[in-house]
Amino acid sequence: MSMELTDRILPEDEKAVFEKLLAFNLAHLEDKEPRDLGIYERDGENKIVAGIIGYTHGNWLMIKYLWVKEDLRGQGTGKKLLWEAEKEAEKRNCKYVFLDTFSFQAPEFYKKYGYREQFALENYPFTGKRYYYTKSLTHAAE
Repeated sequence: MSMELTDRILPEDEKAVFEKLLAFNLAHLEDKEPRDLGIYERDGENKIVAGIIGYTHGNWLMIKYLWVKEDLRGQGTGKKLLWEAEKEAEKRNCKYVFLDTFSFQAPEFYKKYGYREQFALENYPFTGKRYYYTKSLTHAAE
C-alpha cells in the first residue's frame, strides 16, 4: 500500500471514493432515494432570473442554492421561492429544512422567515462566517 497526497483531485479518483462512501451510507440509511427539488423564475426569454435548488431526503429538505437576480431582490421573489420549496417539502412529508449561507449572503433573510442558527464557522474562509440554519415545517408541530 502507498499513500498519495495531491492538490489535483482527478474525477475518477473522486468517483471511486464517493461510490464506496455511498455504498456504505446506503447500507445504513432508511431513505435511500433522495428527490431533487428545483423551482425557477424565468423571464420572457425563458432565462432563469431566480431559483432554488435542493433535495428532499427522509424528513428533510436540504436547500443547496437560492439565488435571485440583483434587480429583482427585495421584491419578494426569494420569499416566494422559499415558500414554494417548503410547501413542496411538506407534500413530500418533510418535517425540517436545512441550509447554509455566508455572512455576505442572506443570514438576516433566513432568520426573518423562521430559520434558526444551529452553528457558524467563524473566520471562514478567512474573515467571514458561514452559518448553518434549520427550520421546523408547519406540519411537524402538529
